[in-house]
Amino acid sequence: MAWIWVAIATIAFLYLLHQWRRNQLSNKKKLPPGPKGLPIIGHFHLLSKNPHQDLHRLARKHGPIMYTRFGSIPTVVVSSPAAAELFLKTHDLIFANRPHHEAAYYISYQQRNLVFSRYGDYWRDMRKLCTLELLSSLKIAQFEPMRKSELGILVNSLREAAAARETVDISVRVASLSADTTCLMVFGRKFADGDLQERGLKEVMKETMEEAAAFNLGDYFPYLRWLDLQGSARRLKKLSKIFDAFLERIIDDHVQNKEKASTHDFVDTMMAILDSGEAGFDFDRRHVKAVLLDMLLAGMDTSAAAVEWILSEALRHPTEMKKLQNELEEIVGPKQMVEESHLSSLKYLDCFIKESMRLHPVSSLLIHESMQDCEVDGLHIPNGTRVLVNVWAIGRDPDAWVDPETFAPERFLESSVDLRGRDFQLIPFGSGRRGCPGMLLGLTMVRLMVAQLVHCFDWELPHGMMPADLDMSENYGLVTSRTNHLMAIPVYRLHV
Repeated sequence: MAWIWVAIATIAFLYLLHQWRRNQLSNKKKLPPGPKGLPIIGHFHLLSKNPHQDLHRLARKHGPIMYTRFGSIPTVVVSSPAAAELFLKTHDLIFANRPHHEAAYYISYQQRNLVFSRYGDYWRDMRKLCTLELLSSLKIAQFEPMRKSELGILVNSLREAAAARETVDISVRVASLSADTTCLMVFGRKFADGDLQERGLKEVMKETMEEAAAFNLGDYFPYLRWLDLQGSARRLKKLSKIFDAFLERIIDDHVQNKEKASTHDFVDTMMAILDSGEAGFDFDRRHVKAVLLDMLLAGMDTSAAAVEWILSEALRHPTEMKKLQNELEEIVGPKQMVEESHLSSLKYLDCFIKESMRLHPVSSLLIHESMQDCEVDGLHIPNGTRVLVNVWAIGRDPDAWVDPETFAPERFLESSVDLRGRDFQLIPFGSGRRGCPGMLLGLTMVRLMVAQLVHCFDWELPHGMMPADLDMSENYGLVTSRTNHLMAIPVYRLHV
């Protein structure tokens, strides 16, 4: 065991020498302001379980472009719309990279996925392929009957709960619906317990998301990565083998039964491109599996968390929920369910969703990395600096929003502010080159689920709880979700 301590001491010395040399160079140029850090750990001591909130408080003191260091990684935190525009638009190309991420490296075939792939020709080609073949409006429309069917199953189960005056776990119901619809789009089928080495898909997905969001020494102290002091690499390799075997089985099934397929899911689309050789770039089964995992992970949790937050705000603000129900009755009618064709006419629904995403972005911190030394607003940003765009803080910036802590959908009625990445005071899907390519699909899912659940049901809090008493605490991760599940009693309201 002595050799391990010698290795650690050597690495620590080399790290401190590297930091000293880097600081000597950086001190000659004006870095962004920031709080004082500690040796070795930097500013980790200033963070709690919700780092987006801690960074927001620090930025109120040190400015919207703030310099920090986490381990050996210099990090700039961006916390205002104007600053976000500088990094995501003015200097977008310089900050279009993604840093090394241990979980993505092991799970997604050395970061061959779309979300964490390094910026370059491969990423550009893969994004173009996914945007055209998997996430186009035509492809999304293809699955409309499936979305309608799955949402109908949920409404019927909630209608039974309403008849029995049961309290339902909305978080579980919405997450299950999101998982089932995502699996049907990606794989063409749902999955039950035992499908992944005697474990359920949802269980393995939950473990993967937790592992990916957990603090990993290798992400902040690259010199210690090979030691795997936390055992995270070992756990990630195990999860990677589970997913790889699962995806190989799925792909093989699709290849063997492609003539019998009644629908053309994402696996069919990707394998058709692979077999044709028309991708136009390095493209094999590893790339197919990495993208399929992206679609699965991104599709399941983000939509479910967004719907949770929106329904939470609806329960906390019954007057605003009633306004939304009145719009639904006027556009849809009191005797039928919401169709996707209704969504474009539901203006107050859009305001409601924008306001919830302003206060509760499911991706609280957008992660970028600089690819060269540059100057932003007169401040020096060294090559290899990690950039965290604090979307949560931007949504609460008092210089950008009137009464930023107040939930007020009406603020968007006469506003041209959109959430598609062009207005930097509201960027829940990011912006620029690394903006979310699945935004159209995600918005379709979220709008349809919220509209249907609010149109078909009134919702009551259990145990005589008052709306103001509803716990809205957050659980930070790759997806920022509610700490506690959302519980409510449905009351069926359609006149059918």
